[in-house]
Amino acid sequence: MPQHPTPKPWISAIHAYVPGKSAGADGRPLVKLSANENPLGTSPAALAARGEAAEPSRYPDPDSKALRAAIGALHGIDAGRIVMGTGSDEILNLAAQAYAGPGDEVLYVRYGFSVYDIAARRCGAVPVVAPDADYGSDVDALLGLVSEGTRVVFVANPNNPTGSYLPRGEIARLHAALPGDVLLVIDQAYGEYVSPEDDDGALALAEAHANVLVTRTFSKIYGLAGERIGWGTGDAGIVDALNRIRGPFNLSNTAQAMGLAAVADQDFVVRSREHNRAERARFVAALEQMGNHGLRPLPSEANFVLILFEGRLTAEAAFNGLAERGYITRWLPNQGLPHGLRITIGTAEQMDDIMAGLRAMAEAAR
Repeated sequence: MPQHPTPKPWISAIHAYVPGKSAGADGRPLVKLSANENPLGTSPAALAARGEAAEPSRYPDPDSKALRAAIGALHGIDAGRIVMGTGSDEILNLAAQAYAGPGDEVLYVRYGFSVYDIAARRCGAVPVVAPDADYGSDVDALLGLVSEGTRVVFVANPNNPTGSYLPRGEIARLHAALPGDVLLVIDQAYGEYVSPEDDDGALALAEAHANVLVTRTFSKIYGLAGERIGWGTGDAGIVDALNRIRGPFNLSNTAQAMGLAAVADQDFVVRSREHNRAERARFVAALEQMGNHGLRPLPSEANFVLILFEGRLTAEAAFNGLAERGYITRWLPNQGLPHGLRITIGTAEQMDDIMAGLRAMAEAAR
């Protein structure tokens, strides 16, 4: 018998989540374009609300009633069908924990968000990875791996780290082909960056069906990554299950106050989306002009672009070169993408500098 506590084998199999770095190998602070944070910062209204939050000596509202009501009013959702989380990461983990366990299967696409693997293993379930379609989600590949043991299917839309996007028809087709006892989790962490006319219909599916959960976060377009605010919506039974096991008082007084003000400032959201669309298009156009150097930007509907390095300039060399220039980006060898570099869309000036740096490195490597 061991002489010390031993973690369950499925816990020992987890590779801990690795966040985007904010400094170089020498510890030098760099401009952070590795974590998909909002380059415009945070809504001024949300910043003002930070000083108006309830006393820190008092516990926060355990149900985040005012914030849930505001989210519900914005999206036309019954607040009773909204669950709050410490970032959407908490809700993703809760979904697996509530609906899967040892011996069950949790399905997601290759090059999907790394938390899905952690969420599956954390509850003892078996992660099942479906092949991609040119680095994007493949509905047919996912459906081909659904088995009697499948309990949860995770789909990020837009996907992280590739930026790919499944249109409304594909999301509906995936859901329609799943057994009713399989929970479909549609992770929309980057959903607000998608043009409203291109909405994937996930929120409507969650309202109409008992086996769909949609998750969102305030970390991206709302610029509140440091406050850890996430939410999900689905059938009342799903929300009840997640509320039973989520952390009590999981959103602080400050997070609730800032989140409430952020929801009210939709002008900031629109401005952030428009900035991202313009700078992303400009960045992609510049990268496509460098196509003869072997740089291939993948189509993205998020606030980042994944560049594949298929020529003489490698992703690792570009990562190190941009760090020397003052920028930290996301090189992804641990996610099966040693030839990929994910770059967050920053300010116009930052993107100009990134483009100049990549062009100089690509030409030097010829």
